[in-house]
Amino acid sequence: MPKKNSMTIRRALSLALSYVVLCVAGGVVASLLFLPAVFGANTVAKAVMPSLQVEGIDFDVTSLPQQSRMYASDGSVIATFYSQNRIVVPIKDVSEYMQKAIVAREDRRFFEHSGVDVQGVMRAFVQTYIAEGDTQGGSSLTQQYVKNVLMVQAREDDDPIAEYHAQEQTIARKLREMLIAVQMEKMYSKPEILQGYLNIAQFGSNNLYGVETAAHRYFNVNAKDLNLVQSATIAAITKNPSEIDPSIPENQERAQDERDIVLQLMLDQGLIEQAEYDEAVNTPLVDTLDIQSVNQGCQSAGNAGFFCAYVTTKILNSEEFGETEEDRQKLLNEGGLDIYTTMDVEANNAAMQAANDTIPADDPSGLEVMIAAIKPGTGEVLGFGINRTYDATDAAASDQTKTSMNYMVDQVDGGGWGVQVGSTWKPINMVAWMQQGRSINEGLRTSTRYQQTSFSCGEYSFGGPDWEVENSGGGTVNPETPLQGLIRSHNTTQASMASQIGLCAIADAATALGYHNSPSSAMDVYSSNSFNPPMTIGAVQASPLTMANVYATLGANGVACTPIAMTRVTDKNGDEIDVPQADCHQAIDPEIAQTTAYALNQGVVTAGGEAATTQLDNGRKTFAKTGTNENTYMLTAGFVPNVVSAFVAVGDAQDPLNNTFDNKTINGVYRSEWFGMYIATPAWKQFMNTYLNAIDAPIDNDYGQPAQKYLTAGGVQANTNANANANRNQEQSQNQNVQ
Repeated sequence: MPKKNSMTIRRALSLALSYVVLCVAGGVVASLLFLPAVFGANTVAKAVMPSLQVEGIDFDVTSLPQQSRMYASDGSVIATFYSQNRIVVPIKDVSEYMQKAIVAREDRRFFEHSGVDVQGVMRAFVQTYIAEGDTQGGSSLTQQYVKNVLMVQAREDDDPIAEYHAQEQTIARKLREMLIAVQMEKMYSKPEILQGYLNIAQFGSNNLYGVETAAHRYFNVNAKDLNLVQSATIAAITKNPSEIDPSIPENQERAQDERDIVLQLMLDQGLIEQAEYDEAVNTPLVDTLDIQSVNQGCQSAGNAGFFCAYVTTKILNSEEFGETEEDRQKLLNEGGLDIYTTMDVEANNAAMQAANDTIPADDPSGLEVMIAAIKPGTGEVLGFGINRTYDATDAAASDQTKTSMNYMVDQVDGGGWGVQVGSTWKPINMVAWMQQGRSINEGLRTSTRYQQTSFSCGEYSFGGPDWEVENSGGGTVNPETPLQGLIRSHNTTQASMASQIGLCAIADAATALGYHNSPSSAMDVYSSNSFNPPMTIGAVQASPLTMANVYATLGANGVACTPIAMTRVTDKNGDEIDVPQADCHQAIDPEIAQTTAYALNQGVVTAGGEAATTQLDNGRKTFAKTGTNENTYMLTAGFVPNVVSAFVAVGDAQDPLNNTFDNKTINGVYRSEWFGMYIATPAWKQFMNTYLNAIDAPIDNDYGQPAQKYLTAGGVQANTNANANANRNQEQSQNQNVQ
């Protein structure tokens, strides 16, 4: 029979490879004269000639993709993000056992060769291509590092062809690898190369890379604390990361066998003593494991999933993190960011618990309970609550109990169109009223019908049919003061106030307090979908977080802040990245803030006050307002000064117009009519009391001291006139004395 052509080719290639190995490893300069003739036997090998240079390849270990971590305010980890789950560590932070184990397993002559292990390559090549045995390795640890770097760079460049060539089983690829490895050894020390390999190698399934991440994953320790058994276990995984991953139960028998092979190699190479080997090899692998979760992203954040999603959306929307959203996503997944957030674990857990206790996620009503909490005077978002599980997978589409929509925030931040805030808007009207120099005890004529033109202001004019408005239950109270109108939550009084000062004054006050609409296309309060007379009774679409922030301004002596979720972000080099700022500033007169707080408290303590059900535990002075938007949303808002402000909305955020409260059973209770005090208020109180107890918040009942000028019937102008009259009387008295 004729001889096989493949054998002839293999023998020719073996001679070529043998020669090249001797050249690159032995440094025989004269052999370069004959190199073209040798390569002539295999034209494929010509491809390696340009690879004599190491240009364009970044072997800096700190440039590797690394996981990013998000932290709560107490330092606990909320979530990790990665394309490759890796935490880069210096060689000094890797235990000696681990260093010895990986060298014994991958390259016993690592500290002797100059990048290419000639003996290993020749043995592997002869076995594979001449003896026609099983495919053998033979790559030095340096070569493996080169291969991994080339693959990482190809992925970073989104070049699948380059990634394929970086790992294809060809002689050309091996030659290129060897040539670069020799150059590598001239540029980097052995410890640097070992450090690079330990950080870049894959040590398990689920995109698990690097020894530090492996140490956490399998043993819940740092790489510097890995013992002999743990080190041998990790070193064994590189042979086949998916099939030797010890976190997979069906892999554990093989993982122990491979671990024992590493231990034997370490013993044979004099890296450990016999006694160490005996003890280690007789230790069952399963007894050493302490498997940690490798779930990534907000999907694995548990109760913090919605807050996590808010933070990531803020990053993806912020130019500080990259020019494009794609750049920002890449930075989040690969940039090794440490993201320090404002989330208070106690607040977030209390909000989630209150939401789920109020209406279970699987309740037939299908209603959401949405809670947002913020710290007055800082802008720090403390947490979110909703009676749903965060789930960004397709499973949420058919499961009422799951969602990835954060209904507590604006549409631009990953939320919805917002909720109709109802009577919780009314303190804004009172602020605007006082800003015009009016008293909250001024008697107003009210009606159930107002001409549209009476609300016109500046460049804005209103026309058309009269606006018909009445109080809950019908009719009006005439006359009535703004204070009484707030205490009893009367709509007609709000209309009377707006008709006298104009709608612009109310819109400006709302903006100053931190208000804006939720829909991304109409966030300005002056937009047509909100700027109309019904705005005065809360016919607007706002996120719970925005309304919590409005009340936070009232609870911080008039200091308004932009809500923030991050306090600090550093990249993998420890450099600071700018984050959105709270921009806290004095937005309204402190006397107006205190007087509005006083009015809110009167709604709690006055007989017949609509907010009487909001009273907090332990005699704590309570500042709150309830509300109901027709039969679509139930609401409660309030604050503890300078501690926490929270807003609760209850409704069907997906279909509020069709899934209303009328004649509905909610959490086992049937009512023909539902109001905020029935269900939103209990949720608000549970959250507030639970959180305040958890942080042991002191009771300070001094806040809410009204300014006398806003209590006098004539308001500021009356006080001004009274002072002028007093001055004139005093002058006349002095003149008489002089005469």
